[in-house]
Amino acid sequence: MSALLVIRVGPLATVQDLGRPGHARLGVTTSGAADRSALRLANRILGNDPAAAGIEVLLGGLEVRSVGRTTVALTGAPAPLTVAGRPASPCVPLDLRDGETLSLGMPPTGLRSYLAVRGPLEVARVFGSASTDPTSGVGPPLLEPGTLLSISRVGSEQRCGVDDLAATDLAAPASPAVGDLVLRVVLGPRDDWFDPASVARFTTSAWEVTADLDRVGIRLAGPPLARSRTGELASEGVVRGSVQVPPSGQPLVFLADHPTTGGYPVIGVLADEDTDALAQVRPGGRLRFRPTRPSWT
Repeated sequence: MSALLVIRVGPLATVQDLGRPGHARLGVTTSGAADRSALRLANRILGNDPAAAGIEVLLGGLEVRSVGRTTVALTGAPAPLTVAGRPASPCVPLDLRDGETLSLGMPPTGLRSYLAVRGPLEVARVFGSASTDPTSGVGPPLLEPGTLLSISRVGSEQRCGVDDLAATDLAAPASPAVGDLVLRVVLGPRDDWFDPASVARFTTSAWEVTADLDRVGIRLAGPPLARSRTGELASEGVVRGSVQVPPSGQPLVFLADHPTTGGYPVIGVLADEDTDALAQVRPGGRLRFRPTRPSWT
């Protein structure tokens, strides 16, 4: 048997895969990794299925002990990493002997790091997914000291795929050090609820990421967006990347654990893959929205 024993956690550590789509009619959101590209990369390095479950770590602080021999890889926010007290590198396979510990410090940039395990993790599934939704409680419980994560033997003998990766593939996704993060956005479906000047401000202003952020979404600060209509919408479906504007006029961008419905108008929806980069931006970071055409046109 191989496993990882959780010794210590930081602000938040959860099990995540690529989520549980298709259950919004039941009020169950997709969830999954906030930065899916980082999780896919970690699994690719190890030769796992890209959708295999790994550990999402917010702002470092995780320490795990190997039970038996294990092979892991770290991607996402570049947290300082040690194995058995020795510095180790991200984005490469790391072999842990029985009893050795792996520890993560706080990353200098970005928010979320991803630890994948060759095997991969063997976790109970809910609606077909091993993802944890901390808001609703769907999925595995939050990781805490003493949690034992078993590793599946299926695929444990696969060869690592790191030799097939280009150097550019191994760059750890993180918040940009210089300049604003530019996110592609398709306007609508409710941009007609805002006056033309506000729509223009939405796509030309720099928006600051506030401290009001989690896996549900990120509240932004900037010039208020004024409505051209009074009253409120009936609740309607929302998706990851929806930019909802409450009466305050300050946008809220939904991430992995977004609600399935909302009653405030959605001025635009991000390109799906751009939400991965957004999930790594810290409070105080700035971003801009660049209008684009829907992918289906």
